[in-house]
Amino acid sequence: MVKAVLTNRPNAAGPVLLYFHDPMCSWCWAFRPVWQRVKSGLPAGVEIEQFLGGLAPDSTVPMPAEMREKIQGTWRTIERSVPGTRFNFDFWEKCVPRRSTYPACRAVIAARRQGADFEEAMIFAIQRAYYLQARNPSNDSTLIELAEEAGLDKDLFEANLRHPDTQVELLEEIRCTREFGVRGFPTLLLSHGREYSEIPVNYRDPEPILAAIAAHL
Repeated sequence: MVKAVLTNRPNAAGPVLLYFHDPMCSWCWAFRPVWQRVKSGLPAGVEIEQFLGGLAPDSTVPMPAEMREKIQGTWRTIERSVPGTRFNFDFWEKCVPRRSTYPACRAVIAARRQGADFEEAMIFAIQRAYYLQARNPSNDSTLIELAEEAGLDKDLFEANLRHPDTQVELLEEIRCTREFGVRGFPTLLLSHGREYSEIPVNYRDPEPILAAIAAHL
């Protein structure tokens, strides 16, 4: 794992909480309620930076049956272990699943270019579409629909979604994620200049996370 903090604010003097995620990661969906409470409960002076991990590259190949079963099994495990987390299994009948999350990651970057609030809105829109509405965020057409529903400029979003610079930015975030040694999502790291500490993820309660952050300040 690298020793230097590779953030978008390399000169930031204060602590930065790094959040590594993928909008189509089912465990990130399970973590969402706690993550929202962590963000609102952070000590003063702690900044947040989010990195897209790029769980699965672009693919036009339908997901094999074995992988479909594996992911559905993960959904069932999450429903049992994280109270309140729900999935709509109609997705597996209504859609043609592909192991491809890069389009959704690019959508987050495209939304970010219209403002930080739109980044968060797009992440939630993708998660809600995928996990609750049985819509496929691996398709650009779905992502464009979601952007319009979230109030983004549809034409600008579509242009940014497909712009080569968006892919370059995604690959840079994936590179940073790998240099940090992150192997799973969600992951939290707290940085102090060039030092950092991993913060254990708790899917049920934000307080242990906030306590761990406070202990390192």
